[in-house]
Amino acid sequence: MIKKGMLALFIGLYSCTMESPTTFSEEALNDVFIAMNNEEVSFKEILANNKGKKILIDVWASWCTDCLKGLPKVKKLQKQSPDVVYLFLSLDRNLESWKEGVERLKLKGQHYFMQSGWKGRFGDFLGLNWIPRYVLINEAGKIEVFNATKATDNLILEGLKK
Repeated sequence: MIKKGMLALFIGLYSCTMESPTTFSEEALNDVFIAMNNEEVSFKEILANNKGKKILIDVWASWCTDCLKGLPKVKKLQKQSPDVVYLFLSLDRNLESWKEGVERLKLKGQHYFMQSGWKGRFGDFLGLNWIPRYVLINEAGKIEVFNATKATDNLILEGLKK
């Protein structure tokens, strides 16, 4: 019993001391995604195309039950904060599943396929081990929320209101 308590205390203290990055690594910025038109684009280019805008990134997949459960909440955020760029990064198994999922689910926003997958340069930077994963970037291009697994996370809601 004492061991479990000590472990919980250690994990709690460790997680509180970990700082979230405010900028993307060069590796993450140089990771290459596939756009809906099948063109390759670096994450750096995606950010440059949205410079000066608040961006909510949703790392998801059409096969992911938790992702599907979160989509109505994301759609609600889109109605409440229409000026925000909603960037969907898919971890679907292939391009066809991804595109079919975007269409079937009627997802509005910018869509890219993470061809490097969970353990690619971008996924590695995020430390991806679960989806959905939400990242909020402010108008200055700084990461404001790094590690949210729910679209209704208070930090996201507060960040969208700023």
